[in-house]
Amino acid sequence: QVQLVESGGGSVQAGGSLTLSCAVSRYTYSIAWFRQASGKEREGVACIWTTNSYTLYADAVKGRFTISRRLADNTVFLRMNSLKPEDSGMYYCAAGGSQLWSETYGTWGQGTQVTVSS
Repeated sequence: QVQLVESGGGSVQAGGSLTLSCAVSRYTYSIAWFRQASGKEREGVACIWTTNSYTLYADAVKGRFTISRRLADNTVFLRMNSLKPEDSGMYYCAAGGSQLWSETYGTWGQGTQVTVSS
């Protein structure tokens, strides 16, 4: 079973940037980032299909976030620019699902916290 380990979270002021990493233990056809703020439901952020590098973004992050992958070791990145306080939350990467439907993903990382202050 594929294993996922997130890193790169932290605290940043609004307007700043962070890059999250998801170390992937072996090939999987899709990787997605989800986030969950305290007291809110988990929501999809971005996903990438490894066969063709096709990407999909939630409307809330389009134009600000970029998902990418490094072929050499299957690491997937989430570059987050122009961060807003509402981007705060625990960010998770997940493997093997469809688009941004969380119920289709069976493998999850432990999460990395992102805090954006105003």
